[in-house]
Amino acid sequence: MLARLASKRLLEIRQVFRQSPQSTRSLSTALNYHIDTPDNNPNVAWEFSEANKPKVKEILSHYPSNYKQSAVIPLLDLAQQQHGGWLPVSAMDAVAKVIEVAPIRVYEVATFYSMFNRAKVGKYHLLVCGTTPCMIRGSRDIEAALLDHLGVKRNEVTKDGLFSVGEMECMGCCVNAPMITVADYSNGSEGYTYNYYEDVTPKRVVEIVEALKRGEKPPRGTQNPERINCGPAGGNTTLLGEPKPPPCRDLDAC
Repeated sequence: MLARLASKRLLEIRQVFRQSPQSTRSLSTALNYHIDTPDNNPNVAWEFSEANKPKVKEILSHYPSNYKQSAVIPLLDLAQQQHGGWLPVSAMDAVAKVIEVAPIRVYEVATFYSMFNRAKVGKYHLLVCGTTPCMIRGSRDIEAALLDHLGVKRNEVTKDGLFSVGEMECMGCCVNAPMITVADYSNGSEGYTYNYYEDVTPKRVVEIVEALKRGEKPPRGTQNPERINCGPAGGNTTLLGEPKPPPCRDLDAC
């Protein structure tokens, strides 16, 4: 009985998602599964371009013939570059054919790494760190400021195609929390860069967006003028001189 009720409830939930696929992009769970859309479904034809086919061979040449599956990440990256910065499911299927594995093996990789975009993104894809240190330091306020200023929901693209906002887990700059990354596709998907902006505030991220909109490149790294890289604000308060050497370097004489 419980299994039947659970199955019925799951079917109802899936039906709601099918009726409004766009709304699911505002949910974090939209990153964890695929819903067919007219431009992103397994029936859409996709293959590597003639210009990229030699690159595919070159990538495969780095691995033994019986370990083609090891090329999955660079091939997905090449497919994403070819498709304008995001990966449709048909591109993942094409990669699976090249490395001769079941498509699910490619889906597992594409859904694990957040640098693979499985939905359309803006020329500037703004990724807010949502891990605990950044959250404690106000990352939810940072995200809210971006969404409110751009008038979009999470994982939606602005009407001019310039911006989208997403979330990325731990970017490794906890000492400079909160922070965002800007995936910059303004020079094309092959020339994209990932730029870190640390010690941000709601006001500062809006200023960064406006600068990008004007075609400027805001200085990367810490946005706190009192800090140098990840040093303490205002400068060091300890370790002001040369550290003392150990009392004895000759272990045999100790």
